[in-house]
Order: sequence, then structure tokens, then C-alpha cells
Amino acid sequence: MKQFFLASILAGAMALPAFAADYKIIAPANPGGGWDQTARTIQTVMQAEGISGNVQVVNVPGAGGTIGLAQFASQDKGNPGSLIVGGYVMVGAILTNKSPVTLKDVTPIARLTGEYEAIVVPASSPFQTFGDLVEALKKDPGAVSWAGGSAGGTDHIAVGLIAKAAGVDPKKINYIAYSGGGEALAAILGAQVSAGISGYGEFESQVKAGTLRLLAVSSEERLEGIDAPTIKESGLDVVVQNWRMIAAAPGLSDEQKAAVNADIEKLVKSAGWQEQLKTKGWQDTYLAGADFDEQLAKDVSATEGILKEIGLVE
Repeated sequence: MKQFFLASILAGAMALPAFAADYKIIAPANPGGGWDQTARTIQTVMQAEGISGNVQVVNVPGAGGTIGLAQFASQDKGNPGSLIVGGYVMVGAILTNKSPVTLKDVTPIARLTGEYEAIVVPASSPFQTFGDLVEALKKDPGAVSWAGGSAGGTDHIAVGLIAKAAGVDPKKINYIAYSGGGEALAAILGAQVSAGISGYGEFESQVKAGTLRLLAVSSEERLEGIDAPTIKESGLDVVVQNWRMIAAAPGLSDEQKAAVNADIEKLVKSAGWQEQLKTKGWQDTYLAGADFDEQLAKDVSATEGILKEIGLVE
């Protein structure tokens, strides 16, 4: 009877889900922002899907994510249970803040989601098409003002790339950086600037209401459910994605890195994650392994190049 009882306990234990190590995720930003939302969504789905028994999120804000990145690289070295979220904004922040710690000092795992840039003008604008806006930019770059997010961020980079592709010196662009999306939106709606640029989600309700005109999006191909041409369709070879990624700590063994990769793959393929993407309106741009490493290197190089041409990086 005793042996039967022990065997029953062992069988029951083996039937329980085998959880990977607990995870701590650094969100290198304040609560409520995009990186924080990404970290907390990963937390929710990992636990709900049984990928990990316990996931904690820790906010370490400041300097475009570079403070959290530096802390993560130094304090979590060799810890397979520590992760950090980041994204394209961090690439620019590393350069503009002259951060001694870069993405080479951690272990990039995967690109998870992406958001494409949208170029809008107020409904009263004389610019009916993106081509009209580009023609005005070519004629007098300083006369075309752009409202967007922080200097050196995705919006600023996108405007620089548009100028460069149009044959305009990126240093001549008239870019006005706003700290909050609400301030930028007010400036665009009030026709205080020529055009606005941000993720489509920032403008969606105004575009649908007819108070803003959507001229173009920065995706490779047209986006489903969004009635706008791509920048490429207008003849400029510009594709910009404000992506979000997850990275592991430096100093992991191949086996530890493989285990983290496997858990992240389970995450992105889970029904819970796919449901969250739909709910939040995030584009699924999952890319992992060597393919992500290659794309990341290209993005870092292109970003460094355009920030130098804009004059934000020496």
C-alpha cells in the first residue's frame, strides 16, 4: 500500500507541467509605455500558457532604455532567468547618448512585434498625396515642418531617411520633437506644422474621423485594413519599422541560450500571444536566431548612418 501511495505521488508529480526557470523581465522605461506593455504582456502570457511558473517585471527607466540596459548587462551576466525588452528606439538612444553599453553587450533573442510609421497632414492641408509633400520638401526643406517624437527616435530617423531618399540633405529637415503624443497631435490638428509622423495607432481615430489625412505608411507592403500607399509606392525606397525585441543576459552557455529561445518561440506561437497581438493592434514581426542577428546589425548600421547625416551623432 505504501509503495502504491508513493507511486501515485510520483505519477502525479510527473503529470504536472514542467516549468522552465522563473523569469525576471527588465522594462527599461516607466510603467505604461510600449516597452512596459510588452514586458507585462509577456509576463501574462508566459504564466497563462504554462511556459513559466513565475514572471516578474522590473521597471528601470531613463535615457531611452540605456540605463536599464547598462544595469542589466552588468548585474545579470550569466543569469538565464533574466530578460530585457527593448526596441528600435534603443538603437538610436545608444548612439545619441553615447552609451558605453550596447546591444552587443547582451544576448539578443528575437524581434517580437513592430509598428510602422504613418505620415499624416491636417484635413485642411494643401497636400493631397505623399508625392505633394515630397515635392514641397525638395523645393524648400525648411518650409516643411514635421511633428514627431523625441529627437533621434524612430519618427526622426524616418523623416531623415525620407529626405535622403528624396535627394534632400537630412540636416536641412525641419523636425520638431514633442515629448508626448498628445502635444504632437494637437500641433498637427491645429495646422501648426506641415505634417506629422508616428505609429499609425497614434492617429487612427483622427484618420477615421476625417480630421487627419493619411498620406503614406512606412511598411514594405500595404497594411491590411489601412487605406494608404506605402512610401515605396511613391518612389522612395524607405521602409521603417518601430520594432520591439527581447534579449537575454550576456555570458550564457549555448544550452541556456537555446532554452530561452525555445521559451520565447513557445510564447509567440501560443494562442494567448496571438490574441494579445489582435487586442493591442501589434504587428507580428517575429524574427529569431541568425536572421534576427543579421537584421539587427543592418538596422544599427543604417541608424548610425542617418543620425550622422542628420547631425545628431558625430
